[in-house]
Amino acid sequence: MICTTPGSLEYKKGEKPVLQKGHAIIKVKRIGICGTDLHAFEGTQPYFDYPRILGHELSGELIEFDDAPGFNIGEQVTFIPYFNCGTCIACRSEKPNCCVNIKVCGVHIDGGMVEYLSVPSYSLVHGGSLSYDELALVEPLAIGAHGISRAYVQSGEFVLVIGAGPIGLGVMEFARIAGARVIAMDVNASRLEFCKVHLKIDHVINAADANVSEELRTITGGDMPAVVIDATGSLKAINNAFQYMAHGARFVLIGLQKGDLSFSHPEFHKREATLMSSRNATRKDFEHVIACMKNGLVDPKTYITHKVGFSKVKREFGSWLKPETGVIKAMVSLDE
Repeated sequence: MICTTPGSLEYKKGEKPVLQKGHAIIKVKRIGICGTDLHAFEGTQPYFDYPRILGHELSGELIEFDDAPGFNIGEQVTFIPYFNCGTCIACRSEKPNCCVNIKVCGVHIDGGMVEYLSVPSYSLVHGGSLSYDELALVEPLAIGAHGISRAYVQSGEFVLVIGAGPIGLGVMEFARIAGARVIAMDVNASRLEFCKVHLKIDHVINAADANVSEELRTITGGDMPAVVIDATGSLKAINNAFQYMAHGARFVLIGLQKGDLSFSHPEFHKREATLMSSRNATRKDFEHVIACMKNGLVDPKTYITHKVGFSKVKREFGSWLKPETGVIKAMVSLDE
């Protein structure tokens, strides 16, 4: 299925890929729909050209491979969808997630809304005992895990997570696992309720009808959050969030938008604050997520609110942009 232009999806018949040197072929079983896919559909995704086959939150059966020691035909796998060059300054610095020449599956190159997908063998990740549904959720959860790693979250710190979409929820999970005291903020009351009920978040703030700064002062005993993480990709939300930082705080941008940031330099400077971005995830993050799933620290099935067969995706896709549908994570099945 191809996103031909913003707002338009088309099914087309394709060819099964031929095995290439250093590559593997996966028979796709599950495709998670993420914010990147939705933003591409509505025409607001940076780094994007049309037409494009979407999809990078995937799991499937390994059916062919070259140079993938330790893997076996027929095993359940996922993969790291950020294909890196291996030679640039980022790759040499063990930061392949922000490779200078990165090709993200489903963004820079065609992705996984297909029956068979060819990927570099080095990107394969063992599925072990995890189900196809669980494996397709590893990548979005790894985004959250990477953001928490970037923020160097310490046990007992107050961490404000702005945005309770799938990525924000993953950030909250891994902040909790790191021992943080998590504060969830959004403008969607049902998503905040989801945070309380399913993720057991004690502190939630609806930014639409609250004095956010006052609530944060009350929750933190006047200190304000030591870590602020944006998972909205909203320019207004990002710019507003500079005022929520404690002195000495770290502000991590996971959400992505196309505009320019604007903030008061004196206010930022007097806090000796740190501003950083968090892009994609590393194999270490993937392994951390899988270990947390296997140890019962994360229940990935919590996130799947909508399931649909591949033949119905075109009909349903647009509805997942609407808050009233209550979608957290839509999961597409190719087991039709």
